[in-house]
Amino acid sequence: MKRTYKSEKINCAKCENLIKVSLEDDFGPIDVDLTKTPKEVTVEITSDEQENNFKEEMKDLGFDILD
Repeated sequence: MKRTYKSEKINCAKCENLIKVSLEDDFGPIDVDLTKTPKEVTVEITSDEQENNFKEEMKDLGFDILD
């Protein structure tokens, strides 16, 4: 199921590229919407474990996911 997460720390195309380059191998295609505030990241998530891993990986990159 496609899930959309929000993060306030994504600021520019370089941030978007960092997310895609770092995470697309593990999570598949990732869409980052830079036109919204907070910024939105959409990704296909298939399990609770994968969702937790995605949130942790985003945090490791410096992009906390908002609840």
